[in-house]
Amino acid sequence: MTVEQLTQCDIKALYSESIRNMETYIMFRIAKRVAELTPSLTEKGRPPVKLSMGAPVVDPPKILTQKLKEAIDQSGMHTYSTPRGEKFFRDAVSERMKNRFGVEIDANTEVCSLIGSKEGLANIFRALISYRSNPSEKEVIMVPDPGYASYADAIKICGGFPYGMRLAPENQYKPDFEDLLADMKSKGITPERIKGLVLNYPSNPIGAPAGLDYYQKAVDFCRKYNILLISDVAYADVYFPGEEPPHSVLEIPGAKDITLEFHSLSKPYATTGWRMGFAVGHKDAIDALERVKGTVDSGIFKCIQKAAAFAMNSPECFEFVVQQNKQYKINQQKMLEGLKSLGWPVEEISPPKATFYLWVPIPPRYKTAADFCTELLEKSGVVVVPGTAFGQYGEGYLRMSLVDTPENLQEVIRRMKEDGFTYA
Repeated sequence: MTVEQLTQCDIKALYSESIRNMETYIMFRIAKRVAELTPSLTEKGRPPVKLSMGAPVVDPPKILTQKLKEAIDQSGMHTYSTPRGEKFFRDAVSERMKNRFGVEIDANTEVCSLIGSKEGLANIFRALISYRSNPSEKEVIMVPDPGYASYADAIKICGGFPYGMRLAPENQYKPDFEDLLADMKSKGITPERIKGLVLNYPSNPIGAPAGLDYYQKAVDFCRKYNILLISDVAYADVYFPGEEPPHSVLEIPGAKDITLEFHSLSKPYATTGWRMGFAVGHKDAIDALERVKGTVDSGIFKCIQKAAAFAMNSPECFEFVVQQNKQYKINQQKMLEGLKSLGWPVEEISPPKATFYLWVPIPPRYKTAADFCTELLEKSGVVVVPGTAFGQYGEGYLRMSLVDTPENLQEVIRRMKEDGFTYA
């Protein structure tokens, strides 16, 4: 075979049907574009200020990194773990769920460790969805829209269909499940095709909360139609001082019969790169998750599990979270003041009381959110995310992450003012 023949190989022809038209994850696409523009932006005095990624910029608590260092020298820490997680980790999860939410969890049967909740969610979708090529037969997972971009992508990879549940001010960002089902039936989607319903409160990207009354409705709906309730509470500990702590669905009596809940330790402890999380809920759902994970991973590095077990029930780490949440509230107030000075209708934004995001309308003179965000990046070096990155109902909005330093947030407002980015 000649060199010329070798170069004619078409690897793309080998792609699965699920990923042929799939784009790279939105945050990585943004990061690539920012990297391309950084030299020119820096040269003109506009080095990128990144309000795109939901990742704390501070270091983790020192006591937590110290626990990680100590674990490295302990015997047995460098061998394989298991997808379900070490017993000491699962015991810590059980204690955490009892202390934080008042929920009893069996450490042996109702806990599974996760290499971050993103991994766990993708794998439970794999456990639920049987591949169907015919669009009219695809199995369905109901997901929030706007919602975390990985939900829809991960479902599509499995050959499933992500059905967007519109989150809007008029429904207080909490859609009615029976209305959704009626709409799905009108489109030929029967309850038997629906495998899961994803809830995410406090929500990404909006920051909207949900109370126990809404969780009760979700539990009742899922029990009625035998749909797995998949609760993503990655931001359960990122809430402002004096506000009601976000709830777990598992606080609802009987919820464990139909629920699998995903928790992340990345955001509260500023350890996004560590990839720490866990799932709790019905033992059969935990078993299914473990089976899939057993084919793709061998568990979290034991030293990280040691550190995570400490963090979940540590007063020192809790105090770190409290102080960070105070700073996020200050950051939000400063950004709202800055946007108001630029003409934004701040009174209509309904700033969230949890997460570190702002969901902001784009100026009406722009046709699309992507147009505004692209111009803001290319002209001012300010990196934000268009609302359409989170679903079709995100058009007209953008998401700002407020984890950066107060100085950088102030710099964002200064640049926007100098470069003519006003609302009117």
